[in-house]
Amino acid sequence: MNVNEILSSIDSEIASLQQARALLAGQVGHSAGKGRATKKRTLSAEARAKIAAAQRKRWAAQKKAAKKEA
Repeated sequence: MNVNEILSSIDSEIASLQQARALLAGQVGHSAGKGRATKKRTLSAEARAKIAAAQRKRWAAQKKAAKKEA
């Protein structure tokens, strides 16, 4: 093996390791600045009000349970 073959082998090994790392990191197909950005989903005012009311109801139930225990 000459030096060029060794360097070529090392470069191919580095490329395969970088690809494996990208797979593990969940970055495959996600290059910076390329592709379409995902659209941000928004909630209507009614939906936010329903969620807020449900959360206040959960907090009240927790507070009531805590007072019973104390």
